[in-house]
Amino acid sequence: MQINLGMNWESFYKENIMSYIMTLKENPFELITFIIDIAIVIFLLYCFFRIVKESRAWQLIKGIVFLIIITWVSGLFNLKILNWILTGIMNLGVIAIIVIFQPELRRALEQLGTNKITKFFGIDKDVSTKTKEDIYKVVIATTELSKTKTGALIVFERDIKIQDIVATGIPMNADVSPQLLVNIFEPKTPLHDGAVVISGNKISAAACVLPLADDKDIAKELGTRHRAAIGISKESDSIVIIVSEETGKISIAKDGTLIADVREDVLKKILISNIVTKRFTVEKKERKERLKKLKEKMKIRKEEMKKEKE
Repeated sequence: MQINLGMNWESFYKENIMSYIMTLKENPFELITFIIDIAIVIFLLYCFFRIVKESRAWQLIKGIVFLIIITWVSGLFNLKILNWILTGIMNLGVIAIIVIFQPELRRALEQLGTNKITKFFGIDKDVSTKTKEDIYKVVIATTELSKTKTGALIVFERDIKIQDIVATGIPMNADVSPQLLVNIFEPKTPLHDGAVVISGNKISAAACVLPLADDKDIAKELGTRHRAAIGISKESDSIVIIVSEETGKISIAKDGTLIADVREDVLKKILISNIVTKRFTVEKKERKERLKKLKEKMKIRKEEMKKEKE
């Protein structure tokens, strides 16, 4: 196999590119397949570079690209000896690539052979599934904090954005994990005092300051955390989890009301019902109903137009 990057580009242009353009003119349908072909190749290259960029192979790719450019330039300027050496090296390129990128190729093939194929192509889980997983992680963290009587305040942002609250804390933009949440509320650490805000399947910020509820009908024995949770749940549609530092009991603040002493299974049900079911399932039903009504209107309109023609 010979690779000659110093080829006659003019003849290559005429024999390949121009001939292909003429073929497209004769058969325009091939343009569609050409666009699909290019789109798939670009997408696969994007996926490949995205995986490689996170590994040490990225530096090697830069070296290979540089080698290709030098080989092409040596052929262009008729540097015969240099071109012959570089071309000889390039002839071993396929074997070299397999050896160099062996870990990446192995990982890609393993993902193709498992249910991680969507992850390989950069397709994340749907928001509903991801939100459920985040809720389970938060419940695990809350249970651990309750066992050790570690005070905690976790806010789930919903439709009403609370960026003004997020701005009062320390930005994090971290994935939700039980270990991180437990560590944040560890006493005598810089971030333990304040609330954690979970927004868009991320821990947006920690040590956030929440507005305190000042209603006279709130029980006097409620501490600052409970008052803060009720306050933000009244000002927005956020749902707040509170872990009492004195008793270790778990409570939920929702729509300005407090559900006290919640068990783990009940906590999970309330969060999934209000954050996942009502947000995603109800929205899907509403969209289906709107679509059904639209179709009915269009059907009636067609019948009216048909009658007018008759």
